[in-house]
Amino acid sequence: MKTFRRFLGFASGAILIFLFTALPSLAEEGAKPNPADSPAGIIFRWINFLIVFGAIAYLIAKHGGAFFRANAKQIAASIIEATATKAEAERELREVEVKIERLDQYVAEMRAEAERNWAAESERLHASGQAETEKIAHAAREELAASERAAQQQVREIAATLAVERAAVLVSSMMNAGVRARMFQSFISELGRGAN
Repeated sequence: MKTFRRFLGFASGAILIFLFTALPSLAEEGAKPNPADSPAGIIFRWINFLIVFGAIAYLIAKHGGAFFRANAKQIAASIIEATATKAEAERELREVEVKIERLDQYVAEMRAEAERNWAAESERLHASGQAETEKIAHAAREELAASERAAQQQVREIAATLAVERAAVLVSSMMNAGVRARMFQSFISELGRGAN
């Protein structure tokens, strides 16, 4: 860009020089007969043209080459970068197309995986529920057995208490003074035999 500005500066300078050299001869045109129409004028016009054209050609050759080379390098770099970008975009496009083609397969795989997970979770929950049911049933059986044993023990205790009370009532109803005296005599004789 800098080289292009220099080129424009030199080109505009050359054009200004050409105009300043040509203006005086254009101003004299109206005052005298035109010397440019003479054979010498035509030769000088051609020489002037060649000088100006040569100066412009020299400036273009001197400064334009660097400008055009820099511009060509910039264009070549842009082309290389665009080619690389295009190749990357085409690669990404192919990847996306492959993914799109496999999208149905991915969805089917995800659905199958979800169904397997659901079946496994369902089986696990079922097994866990069965185990919990078994634990609860076992605990209930144990508690029923413990309650049954406790109830049997209470029934035995009540039966024993009632039997003792009933026996006490029977014994006290059967006990009279004679029976008591015989029991006492029997007890004393037992003590006497145990002492000997």
